[in-house]
Amino acid sequence: MRLYEYEAREVVKRAGIPVTDFGVARSAGEARAVAERIGGPTVIKSQVLTGGRMKAGGVQFADTPAAAAAHAQQILALEIGGHLPRGVLVDPRADVKQEYYAGVVWDGLRKRPVMIFSPVGGIDIEQVAEEQPDLVARRHFSTLRPLSDFVAKETVAATGVTGRALTRITPILRRLAELFLERDMTLAEINPLGELEDGSFVALDAHMDMENEARPRQAKLLAELGVGDEETRQAREPTPFELAGEEVDGMDHRGVAGNVTEFGGNLGLVIGAGGGSLTLFDAVRAHGGEPANYCEIGGNPSVRKAAGLAKLVLQKPGVDKIAVMMSIVSNTRVDIVARGVIKACLELGLDPAEKIAIFRIPGAWEEEGVKILEKYGVEYCDRSVSMHEAARRAVEKIQGSVDGGADPATMRQTPAEIGGEHDA
Repeated sequence: MRLYEYEAREVVKRAGIPVTDFGVARSAGEARAVAERIGGPTVIKSQVLTGGRMKAGGVQFADTPAAAAAHAQQILALEIGGHLPRGVLVDPRADVKQEYYAGVVWDGLRKRPVMIFSPVGGIDIEQVAEEQPDLVARRHFSTLRPLSDFVAKETVAATGVTGRALTRITPILRRLAELFLERDMTLAEINPLGELEDGSFVALDAHMDMENEARPRQAKLLAELGVGDEETRQAREPTPFELAGEEVDGMDHRGVAGNVTEFGGNLGLVIGAGGGSLTLFDAVRAHGGEPANYCEIGGNPSVRKAAGLAKLVLQKPGVDKIAVMMSIVSNTRVDIVARGVIKACLELGLDPAEKIAIFRIPGAWEEEGVKILEKYGVEYCDRSVSMHEAARRAVEKIQGSVDGGADPATMRQTPAEIGGEHDA
């Protein structure tokens, strides 16, 4: 769940990190009033949940309150990345001596948070890491032990920052790390962290992403920030296809048959979870295929839910065929999924053997699932065929490289091929 900049600034402020005397406006008149209160040159920034504001014209500079109002009126009507702004942030134009970057992110590989610091701020940290890797320092830290200034100081000092700047930046980075943990963040960054001419430091911008599952834990903070329970707060609003997927998944409490994300390809996916969803999506793309969607199915949903999901994917514009893939660690009943996808095809007047490119069947009740698939002539493979190989077959079929059903003798791989499987 992403926070708007003005909300992230407020969270930073509450953590004891200095910020500018900013204000939020939702009209040109409010922007003028904030600029008059500030009493000097200002920066008018669009409040959208996407990047590229500067390039799109969503950041403007004003010398007078009248200019601030004019810029605000223009920015409030400016769509950036498909988003209209929630408002504009009116910020004093700071007299900056140097810009730094300070951030904390979650490292999914190490399963630990990591501090990131650079004396080069104001641009994407990825660009700095690529062009000047010696000026980006990283330090992992524990989520269990008390956080001290030492790790933060070590991180900042690793980039060559010394003296008074080191002393003043250290507590800011430590507080940012504490904020990251206390507020269940996956990203908390200040970019730029500005060093002013008088030697003080101030957060000139902030970006934060919070774990969506943490919303109940952070309910008080979110209410104070004005975040509604109905707001998804993703980088983009859900599409009608994705909203329909939520409705399918909400049909009843049994299992999962949804969690869909829309893409523009021609191969629809109905995928068993347990890592299988991401694995298959990547495998399809690796073999030159174009996935039409990401989704998950598991935990023994009802036939009705499985059919609803398959029907949604089959009816998506541009979808030619679907691939049904169960992960090797899945305990979902194969017969339920088979009944669901075939039911969807029949109700739409489609031939299951034609519309289902391949059905990979690891799971419970496999024998019953096989009987159903064979009855309708659907090509299937068992767990001896890797998801990557199954993905290749599906992509070839949708590209017209494979004719009809596969020879049963070719449905298994050699031990060497099986050893290359990466389902788990």
